[in-house]
Amino acid sequence: MRTNGMPAPQGVYDPRYEHDACGVGFLVHIDGKRTHLIIERSVEVLKNLIHRGAIGGDQATSDGAGLLFQVPDEFFRRECRALGLDLPPAGLYGVGVFFLPRREEALKKCRRLVEETFREEGLRFLGWREVPTDGTIL
Repeated sequence: MRTNGMPAPQGVYDPRYEHDACGVGFLVHIDGKRTHLIIERSVEVLKNLIHRGAIGGDQATSDGAGLLFQVPDEFFRRECRALGLDLPPAGLYGVGVFFLPRREEALKKCRRLVEETFREEGLRFLGWREVPTDGTIL
């Protein structure tokens, strides 16, 4: 049933909260299904939001715009296993992305600061993973 031209409430959707959201797009599987298709379609949303500022310094990657999504547990288990890192059960760990200096001395100092901050906050730091990058498009 539709009310005022809007779909009826279902799951987490409630038409009372329907309004314009300039420069924001949301994609979900209402049943919580995890699929890479959500990521692919979210990238398309970013491309379609260029007129709203969802683009960074380069036209190829939308660097500066972002996606928020569930932690892909299977992916991180595979990557961490290759690094010798043992992950806690899904949902009991977090993942951070850090843009760190390239100079060795500064890099070590920043990593040490991050690890110390984790410990000070009562968290267990699990390890570092170098994210593959492709600088040819920059």
